[in-house]
Amino acid sequence: MPALAWAQEAPPPQDTAPTEIDEVVVTGIRASLRDSIAVKRGSPLVIEAISSEDIGQLPNVTIAEELVRLPGINGTRDRGNQSQAAIRGLGPRLVLGLVNDREVASSEPDRNVRWEIYPSEVVSGVEVYKSQSADLVAGGVAGTINIRTVRPLDYSGAAVAASAGLVYYESGEDLPDYDPLGYRASASFTDRLSDTFGVNLGISRQEQRNGFASFQGWGFNDQDTGGQPGDVDGDGDLDATPWGAQTEVKRLAEDRTGLNGAFQWRPNADFELNFDALYSQIDISEDQNQAWYGRNGAIGNWAGGSGWAYNDPGASYTIIDNTVVAATLPFVSVTNVIARYVEDKTLFVTGLNGRWTTGDWTVLGDLSYSKAERDNTWQAVFTEVYPNWLSFDMRSGVAPSVYTSSNPADPNIQALPGWVPGQTDGGRLEDELMAARFDARRWLGDTGVTEVSFGARVSDRAKGYRRTQWFQAPIAGALPANLLSSFSVDDFTAPPLLNGDFDALAQAAYGGFTEPAGSEVMGSRWDVEEQVAEAYVKADFASRWGDTPVSGNVGVRIVATETTSTGFESVNGGPLTPVSIDNDYVEVLPSLNLTFEVGENRLLRLGAARTIARPPLDELRAGRTLWNTAPPPTGSAGNPLLEPFRATQFDLSYEWYFAPEALFAAAVYYKDVDSHIGYSTQPVTIGGVTYNVTGPFNGDGGGISGAEFTFQTPFSFIPGLQDFGIYTNFAFVNSDVKEFYPANDPLEGTGLAERTATIDLWYSNGRFESRLGYKYHSPFTIIAGWDGSALRTLESEGILDFSASYQVTDQVGLRFQAGNLTDEPVRVHYDNSPDRLARYDHYGRRFSFDITLRF
Repeated sequence: MPALAWAQEAPPPQDTAPTEIDEVVVTGIRASLRDSIAVKRGSPLVIEAISSEDIGQLPNVTIAEELVRLPGINGTRDRGNQSQAAIRGLGPRLVLGLVNDREVASSEPDRNVRWEIYPSEVVSGVEVYKSQSADLVAGGVAGTINIRTVRPLDYSGAAVAASAGLVYYESGEDLPDYDPLGYRASASFTDRLSDTFGVNLGISRQEQRNGFASFQGWGFNDQDTGGQPGDVDGDGDLDATPWGAQTEVKRLAEDRTGLNGAFQWRPNADFELNFDALYSQIDISEDQNQAWYGRNGAIGNWAGGSGWAYNDPGASYTIIDNTVVAATLPFVSVTNVIARYVEDKTLFVTGLNGRWTTGDWTVLGDLSYSKAERDNTWQAVFTEVYPNWLSFDMRSGVAPSVYTSSNPADPNIQALPGWVPGQTDGGRLEDELMAARFDARRWLGDTGVTEVSFGARVSDRAKGYRRTQWFQAPIAGALPANLLSSFSVDDFTAPPLLNGDFDALAQAAYGGFTEPAGSEVMGSRWDVEEQVAEAYVKADFASRWGDTPVSGNVGVRIVATETTSTGFESVNGGPLTPVSIDNDYVEVLPSLNLTFEVGENRLLRLGAARTIARPPLDELRAGRTLWNTAPPPTGSAGNPLLEPFRATQFDLSYEWYFAPEALFAAAVYYKDVDSHIGYSTQPVTIGGVTYNVTGPFNGDGGGISGAEFTFQTPFSFIPGLQDFGIYTNFAFVNSDVKEFYPANDPLEGTGLAERTATIDLWYSNGRFESRLGYKYHSPFTIIAGWDGSALRTLESEGILDFSASYQVTDQVGLRFQAGNLTDEPVRVHYDNSPDRLARYDHYGRRFSFDITLRF
């Protein structure tokens, strides 16, 4: 078991702070911060923690919104809510996600965990391990996030708790045929049915109505498709031109249902049995209104270098750093898209855990199973019109805009050209993971080597993906005007968007969508099976170095991994042939952790470890497409022979618990990443032919160094401010880890935000408490969507949140929350250039109010 899990079975460490801490009764925010400090102080590792009271004090649509407030952790917003997490300058692919110390299946193609799938109502705590020990499950080069659910016999709160409330997303308030008001509701029963048996049952339900507007760039043409440089302004230098752009409105309905259960049986102090299960289902339906600008290639495509659109007498343009960022051009197509996207995700996580102590021995066993599934379908109705001219502006520092000479959303001009058929794209992803582990420890004494532990873990994981696609020709020449309308948004300047009932329009345009036989795209099919066997041995020790008490552990973990990847190969567009490729590797991961009590309530921690993160599962796919009819032979493929991310890391942390509920911590660290994974083009010999294959490859890593500072305290030492307090942290990261794209100016490693800061000011007095929190991060590289090669830069963000609660009686509580009060949009760019716009999403503010009942 992880070091913290072992520690939780023993009595909590005695606080050596002054005795008045026992006289202070704290609840709510103060209790949350106090409990988090206790977890941090009692762990032998460098960790951060969130208590069950922390989750719920700030806007908590997702657990990720609490995670990103911890030192050195950043997140990305998806559909307006925080989702995935990056730790210490490394992205989500290098973060290991656990639930009750168990690796879990994921509905993402790789291994990433989208934390919003876990209902926050069932979580009792979260630990973020930043340093490593031999008994911690391997897989987190960046760090490990472990979610803990309620254990009934350890719970001391109300037996029955229920809450219900409304959630309002401001960005959807002016969208047609849309109500931005959603709700949250949950109920749980947790009780000791006897002195030895406890049970927990819960249900949660949530509906989010977070519609929003988005402006998206399609990337930039840095090379003339005709083989000649595209010199727009005639100065002899290549001028990149945008491939096109689109505006979009998404009217979302996201429903989440969570069910959880647990029992705990502890007949005596020497034996304990725990069972837990969690089921979560998320159903997403999006009505999408889009306008595509430049589908006919007039904006970005050069015809033999002539650049006819830019050479037109009426054309004008603005060039910054040899990139066209704004222009007025003739005869650019506008494709109106009315679409529906549906995504259904389910997750089932369960496990049985037992602990038995006899004499100086303690033995633990754990069996776990998890399964995740995701089905998604996108269907679209297209029309196409051609205004006489179009203008766009995608420069940095201004809201994007586009203008046309006529209204492209006029219901009376919506042609259905045969070369733009209706389209359906879909996919099904399945991930199944079974694991078993055994751990044993022997207590040896209070000094010297105090404990020896060892254990083993085996897991079997299977992940696969199936894609479907088909097209349907129009059955009419135009859409009936009586089925159409249009609307505008004020999030940016753009022509109106075409609107209409999707089902009625699909019937009028194509006779409805009917899936034909053979709709699966077999070339996109992939399956990966992974078997992992791990074993470790660890020794804990305690002694004195002179007058300084010192404790710690030293150990080694050995990880053996075998994978089998299957898919299909296509050569020169010919028939598909099955491909199956095996791979295996063994990693030896030593670790050392030391804790020095350098003074009263002062700890100095040192850690050193070898760490790995196994390759993303989708990038291990065996499928490939090859072409050798003309030199040089080329291809695109996955890479079943990928080696893991590897790093050697060192941690140094100073913690000063200078007053009750107070902490100052400073940590520095260094990670030597010697194996990285990214997309590039490299020579690969297949069947005796050497192809220039584009896909994921191992490459050089680099060094990552950083520093983190945390300060939190109530203002009990300031007269008149005893009920106020502060929690703040700042992190700085420096790295020479680079992605492999673009080849001439590689992006920073995914997840690397040089500066991160959080400031929370809180007030707690009796039944009322509130908190105002600000979160900032500098720009960092992200992977946009599900494609690991889609690298972008998320620009800096500063987000202000507020929460307030009032406990009317011991049984009734009220809470109000407001998120993103600064109305911060999401802005993303390409190629290290802020002037190359990728996305501009305006999520707006979020407000919620709920009532909680406890009995």
